[in-house]
Amino acid sequence: MVPLSFGGQMLTPLGEGAIHWPARDALLVADLHLEKASWFARSGQMLPPYDSLATLSDLTALVRKLAVREVWCLGDSFHDTQGCDRLPAAAQDMLRALTAGTRWTWITGNHDPHGVDRCGGDVVDEALVDGLMLRHAAHADEPRPELSGHYHPKLRVRVRGKLISRRCFVATGSKLILPAFGSLTGGLDATHPEIVRAVGKQADALVPVENRLLRFPLAA
Repeated sequence: MVPLSFGGQMLTPLGEGAIHWPARDALLVADLHLEKASWFARSGQMLPPYDSLATLSDLTALVRKLAVREVWCLGDSFHDTQGCDRLPAAAQDMLRALTAGTRWTWITGNHDPHGVDRCGGDVVDEALVDGLMLRHAAHADEPRPELSGHYHPKLRVRVRGKLISRRCFVATGSKLILPAFGSLTGGLDATHPEIVRAVGKQADALVPVENRLLRFPLAA
């Protein structure tokens, strides 16, 4: 794991698509989109109903591995306002164990506004933590160092004639967009105009690989 200096803090982008903040014993994740499959099922589009269990199993493993005391979820943690109610019993037990065992904070997103039941934890619209602004979607005019999600960025590169797509972080000197952590989430190309509008033209895609942090300048 390779740390990244951002906003006066040392943060570690992880291959799992999360950020470890060692100074706070904190983990940051974005866009879990829990119960996305069951949301689609209500309209007749049947998908394997295991997305929440897979996402929460990965998150539980990461929380235990890093032994963090804080977890910050940067919005769209549930795919809709009834997501927590539809969680299978095993998934809900897993989530309640996580929210009870850490200082857990949900940041609201466009899929899960403030009034949603979240199976424990605290809910805020955004938070300023040790000089870093945490919110769901980046604000282009935010002057403070900002971490966000929302766009599910992916880097698409051609290697030996094959197009390879990997989730990535998008970073500038003052913006850091996390990829989607959820197991059933699509992705937006890191060079998409919406991401460029949010972060500016001088951005890099960051891809953690083993003990390296690969950096790819993004052509706007």
